[in-house]
Amino acid sequence: MSHTLGVRQAQKQKTRQALLDAALELLQEQSLSSLGLREVTRAVGVAPTAFYRHFRSIADLGVALVEEALGSLHPMIGATVSPGEDSAERIARAVELIEGHVSRYPAHVRFIARERHGGVQPVREAIRRQLARFAEEVRAELAKDPEAAGWSEADLLMLAGLYVDQMLSTADLFLEAYEAAPEAPEEGMRRAGETARRRMRLISAGRRHWLDPDPDPRGGDREG
Repeated sequence: MSHTLGVRQAQKQKTRQALLDAALELLQEQSLSSLGLREVTRAVGVAPTAFYRHFRSIADLGVALVEEALGSLHPMIGATVSPGEDSAERIARAVELIEGHVSRYPAHVRFIARERHGGVQPVREAIRRQLARFAEEVRAELAKDPEAAGWSEADLLMLAGLYVDQMLSTADLFLEAYEAAPEAPEEGMRRAGETARRRMRLISAGRRHWLDPDPDPRGGDREG
């Protein structure tokens, strides 16, 4: 009996993953809001009623795709800002990790880029929750750095948000370069990497001087 249940569970998981994979493939050419349930089940070769054994709706499937696309990235996000390296090393490693991820999972990156501001609210909210979690994890790593001495929690979280936004922007740059010339993307990827490194260096330069005294009395209180 336990063997039979194990086989059924494995088959159920296989079908669920097939639905996710088919949806991701279809979403390369359209947005989630235009994706039909029958399109997905037809691509997998199962009856439409089988869909509801795995997902409540297309929006529910989209939320699962968000988890698949972003859930595994949490260790990588923390590694890009871990203390113990100088700024140039951290930036180079972050850009390299993001480039590698885009090269391996372009469909997932495209899905997040499109649906982050798309028309399916539960999916937008799922992406927002994941990004907020990234920002909190980055903030926790930044707080370990000696350069964070004197920073308020709010300012560290603001800086973390800048890094997370830049990581997303970098992924978009690499994806655009990859899609512009999929047969020979090297030059476009090189330019995208250089742009990403320059932007991150600008954030790092501002970080070093954030606590400097403001020479302009109209500048206001940063802590406020």
